[in-house]
Amino acid sequence: MTKKRPITPFDLRNMNVLSEPQFSPQGDKVAFIRQYITENDEYISHLFMQDTSLGVAKQWTFGNGTVLNPRFSPDGKWLVYVAIHEKNQQPQLYLMAVDGGEGKCITNLAGGATQPVWSPDSSKILFVTKFEKGRATVKGEAPLRDEKPQPLVVDNIKYKSDADGFFDHKYKQLALYNMVDETVHFLTDDNVHHEPGHWSPDSQLITYTSNKNGEEYLLSDVYVLDIATSKHRCLTNGIGLFKHGNFSPDGQYVACIGHERDYAGATQSKLWLIELASLHRICLTADWDAHIGDVAIGDLSSGHPSIGPLWSEDNTCLYVLSSAAGNTNLFQVSLNKEIKQITTGEHHMYAFHIHEKTNQAVAAISSPTNPGELYLINLTAGDMASFTTMNKPLLDSVYLQEPEEIVCKSRDGLAVQGWLLKPYNYKEGESYPGILQIHGGPHAMYANTFFHEFQLLAAEGYTVFYCNPRGSHGYGQAFVNACRGDYGGMDYEDIMAFTDTILANYPWIDKERLGVTGGSYGGFMTNWITSHTHRFKAAATLRCISNWISFYGVSDIGYFFTEWEIGADFLDDPDKLWNHSPLKYVNNIETPLLIMHGELDYRCPIDQAEQLFISLKQRGKETRFVRFPEANHELSRSGPPHLRLARLEELTNWFNQHLK
Repeated sequence: MTKKRPITPFDLRNMNVLSEPQFSPQGDKVAFIRQYITENDEYISHLFMQDTSLGVAKQWTFGNGTVLNPRFSPDGKWLVYVAIHEKNQQPQLYLMAVDGGEGKCITNLAGGATQPVWSPDSSKILFVTKFEKGRATVKGEAPLRDEKPQPLVVDNIKYKSDADGFFDHKYKQLALYNMVDETVHFLTDDNVHHEPGHWSPDSQLITYTSNKNGEEYLLSDVYVLDIATSKHRCLTNGIGLFKHGNFSPDGQYVACIGHERDYAGATQSKLWLIELASLHRICLTADWDAHIGDVAIGDLSSGHPSIGPLWSEDNTCLYVLSSAAGNTNLFQVSLNKEIKQITTGEHHMYAFHIHEKTNQAVAAISSPTNPGELYLINLTAGDMASFTTMNKPLLDSVYLQEPEEIVCKSRDGLAVQGWLLKPYNYKEGESYPGILQIHGGPHAMYANTFFHEFQLLAAEGYTVFYCNPRGSHGYGQAFVNACRGDYGGMDYEDIMAFTDTILANYPWIDKERLGVTGGSYGGFMTNWITSHTHRFKAAATLRCISNWISFYGVSDIGYFFTEWEIGADFLDDPDKLWNHSPLKYVNNIETPLLIMHGELDYRCPIDQAEQLFISLKQRGKETRFVRFPEANHELSRSGPPHLRLARLEELTNWFNQHLK
């Protein structure tokens, strides 16, 4: 019996999420962000600094609010960061001297200021602000508006998003802050969004990403902007999704990440090289059947900022993250297409930075038994040394279960990888209930990363098992594409084969006390499972999809995602959409079903839950509907903390009621 206590929902407040590590130009310091939840259920994030000699991390910002995007000036004198000090305030840029002093607010823009990028000569800071075309203002707070609701005029097909709500006609524009005269200069004034990239070595050009093909086209291109002449040049071909353009140290090339939508949204991202003089473009990872980037799923945040590919100083190679077989690691890709894996751990690397002069990388890494810490990595040997220990107090007090890996064969022989967590205080000879977890996406990946919900269910006495069915990233292009047009087909068979394997290999799991749960695509699959088998005694569907016909017109991505994934247009083939909709089979559902959904979810809108709930209630089926106000699709990862706790309480209570 372990001496450590089981983890609880309230341990969310005891976890630190570390992100955005950045080396100082000299390589002697690392700046990073620490986020945590207060006793008042508020997210707080602050800037920390730590010497690479493994000294103690020192907090550099204080008070309430959010700090993010720390970036050292190349001359090593300054650190710029973004801060939001009060709720509903716009983010602004702050400047702090590296040798000490308080942060100074250097922008006061109604549209805020985020994503700072220093010019190599340290004279300017590229950043993003938001405003309506023709309404840029150098200073001033947002004007007061009549509190009465006003009509929302919609003329674009893309008029809402799960992250930002309904579109307010303000676009992300590029701007410069001049360190010499402390002025702001706007670089763009368009009816399209812009994402900043990097500077050329001579501080004359910048890269950025934008879709200038019209909102109806789901594209993004990498552009180069000449600061002096205001001339824009497209580097990509207008038929794909490209981002993170980064100049080579000699200024002759731009590297970027992206793809040409060969398999729509299931296309693996690749690393590309573009020669500026000729615009000749080659794919450096064309022969590597892997996805460039981090696609691992956890529940401590809704994603971390990516800095894209990083160049070596001698122009010969690039450093990138890649996700495969449940792990995300650091790789080096040479210009002659040679690939070297730098790190090999069974873990989830979700952020990194390089300092070649010291032959080091600093990386944020999570594992199934650690929410995440920073590590220093030797770029030659790949050896890792622990750099921070901010989650040590939690890890010293709670018991966390190490997962066991299981690989099974599906009905057609395809290999499916998964994992299992034993229940807290497991004893041989005793019987335990089991809960199957299904991830969203579906083009994502369960991984060797921390999942508070999984550990919580194990602490409640459940065996937790989960896998990556076809459609998941991490197993090659054919695998990730294999579920398109077949939702509820062989992906369902993969999950059932995995469940069969678990029950065969772990006979102490009581097959009469099985639960199933999942969110988004995992919610769809939970609905599908309960309408196609009665082997589960209880189920919980989260931010789900139940009706592809209605999803087409109400989701922020429905008009293209439905065609990409189900393979049918709403008007051309509604029967195919209905055949893949769990709602069609609602009469078959006998499993008690908990339905939980955020009311501000625009990715899988709450009507998906409402239709399912009403249909079940009309048929006298056992169901419970829990609606979460002020919560969008990211509730379980970054939603209001008190609602995250309420969600976990509902989930555990439901399974405790039906499986124990």
